[in-house]
Amino acid sequence: MTRPQIAAPAFDRPELLRALAEDFAMADYTVDAVADLLGHEAHAALARDQIVPALVATRAAAEDPAGEPLGALVRFFLLACPLPATAVDDVLPRTRSEGLLALGLAEPVPDGSEHHGWAPDGALAAAVDLRPYAWDAEGGQKEVWVASDLAAHQREGVLRTDHVLGIGQASTTLVQTTARRRVDRALDLGTGCGIQTFHLLGHARHVVATDISDRALAFTRFNLLLNAHTLEIDPERPEDRVELRKGSLLEPVAGERFDLVVSNPPFVITPRTSQERAEDQFTYRDGGLPGDQLVATVVAGMGEVLAECGTAQMLGNWEIPAGSAWHERVRAWVPEGVDAWVLEREEVDPGQYAETWLADVSQHREPHSYEAAYAAYLADFASRGTASIGFGALWLRRPAPGQAWLDRFEELTHPLEQPIGPHWAAAVERADWLASHPDLARERLVVAADVTEERHQRPGAEHPGVILLRQGAGFRRTNLMSTELAGFVSACDGELTAGQIASALAALLNRDEPGFRSGLLAEAANLVADGFLIPGVLHARESEDGARG
Repeated sequence: MTRPQIAAPAFDRPELLRALAEDFAMADYTVDAVADLLGHEAHAALARDQIVPALVATRAAAEDPAGEPLGALVRFFLLACPLPATAVDDVLPRTRSEGLLALGLAEPVPDGSEHHGWAPDGALAAAVDLRPYAWDAEGGQKEVWVASDLAAHQREGVLRTDHVLGIGQASTTLVQTTARRRVDRALDLGTGCGIQTFHLLGHARHVVATDISDRALAFTRFNLLLNAHTLEIDPERPEDRVELRKGSLLEPVAGERFDLVVSNPPFVITPRTSQERAEDQFTYRDGGLPGDQLVATVVAGMGEVLAECGTAQMLGNWEIPAGSAWHERVRAWVPEGVDAWVLEREEVDPGQYAETWLADVSQHREPHSYEAAYAAYLADFASRGTASIGFGALWLRRPAPGQAWLDRFEELTHPLEQPIGPHWAAAVERADWLASHPDLARERLVVAADVTEERHQRPGAEHPGVILLRQGAGFRRTNLMSTELAGFVSACDGELTAGQIASALAALLNRDEPGFRSGLLAEAANLVADGFLIPGVLHARESEDGARG
């Protein structure tokens, strides 16, 4: 049977929130402790939404929750296994079962029902997923507890349409992609359960978090107040640091400017019908617009909310019409006065796309509706001539005078070093440096520390046929080089200027044609842009920062 769902956790019981945080801390309900308890295999399986190994690993807690409090918490909040009310009282002695019920974090299990096995009469079941979450921040690791709706592997049936998503792949991808620079005002557009806001509070004086869903905002407020101490929020005056606003897209912040905008918007492309109602849409992923118009609308609106030097980092999907390049469509969305650097990370056909998002809400549990929904996806894409759908990350900026104009659209499907945000920020800084140093001949360059060279040649050949530069970090690019460029790079140790190296190579190779030197410097500039070569001044600063770290 499907259990009734609560509206959202209560956030107006500060004494219970403090008690719950103390109980979690006393039980060592942390990321590392949970990983140690489950073991590598079960922990990895749980990340794939497979709970059986974790059930096996926590069997002792099922037999004696009081003796295995951490295992009992894992079973209750992560595996959705009911606990007797008396066991809850033992595991959470300050909050107790009454406190969980008052906070809306648990609900009684009807007598005689089952959930992952037999549930005793008088048992409680988790009404939300509530798990530890940690990240490396300036000054050390931060750890919080995050509440969200139970996912498909924790509950029966299709997800509710106002489902509040937890910590998923997309949210962590955006976390890793965002450059963590100090800013005055930041905007979390479509906050969900608040993950991006937690990170923003570490480097923004004030954060505005918006969502169209009342339930999402309630979950976010609960999470902020539960973790007020860690997030450096005054629970009696949270608005001093963070403000929650309800509304669609950029409407709640109309007329305001921000130094940083992050967004994991509801970008999933969903077939539209004339009979659909707003309450039938999955608000966490479906913005209610046809095709990829929601992402297009968000991108186009950035010109109205970004302050000078302000940046926006977001995820998105885009349709790729048959016979067209993906970047043509995305570039057309960028508004005047805003530049863009976009990475396409994946591209799938309409069928693959439909399967992914129908599985996301467990639509396969209703075979007849699954078939109809799948057919609707295919017809919807066909109506617009969509050949494939791209997914990726966007960096948008309102550049100040003297900064580079970014107009870069590239497909990078190989694994990148994570977090990629610091490397992306460094790449933009190099672009700005190149814009302010148009005469590269006067500059001293250094090969980046992670760069290696590969040479390939036929057996017995006198010279290599292929010379490659590879990055071991960051974007992990590979660059095919000519012999001349390889010679240039090998001499970049910061002693000679780029112009001196180019002139020496021209003399050594007897290349006195006018374009040789300038062409070599142009190729060197591209290597700087991609991070293979680092300007000496930036390299020295990176070395100082590394020494301090």
